[in-house]
Amino acid sequence: MENEDLEYVGFWARVVATIVDSLLLIIVTFPFLLIFYGLDYLDSEGLVVGPVDFLLSYVFPIVATLTFWFWKQATPGKMALSAKIVDARTGKEPSAGQYIGRYFAYILSALPLCLGFLWIAFDPKKQGWHDKLAGTVVIRPKNHTERVKFEKD
Repeated sequence: MENEDLEYVGFWARVVATIVDSLLLIIVTFPFLLIFYGLDYLDSEGLVVGPVDFLLSYVFPIVATLTFWFWKQATPGKMALSAKIVDARTGKEPSAGQYIGRYFAYILSALPLCLGFLWIAFDPKKQGWHDKLAGTVVIRPKNHTERVKFEKD
């Protein structure tokens, strides 16, 4: 993918996008967790307190992330930075398999001390391991005041 008007989105910008996405997920899910489990939820030590916790803390983030990727090629955090996910070879929208593979490849990027995410800082195309495995890159206009069109090509 070669385009002089676009740049690969680097490590720190992607960290900011992840923080935005995480805060939005907390804002949406945490009130419901408190409604279902009360303040005892804050004292729980298990990974999963119950079925609602599992749905809101594990299933909902997967569904929400994939929904945004399919719909806008980006999560709200990436959209705030005018960034989107594209196929590394063609620059077009990734396939469903690429999106799903990319999401689950996050696990591989995170397991060895988040080395797969840190890789973004040193890679020439700013690809994490999850991007490399899925054949995707994250791009935005070089002039960050321009907005990337979040439409399907």
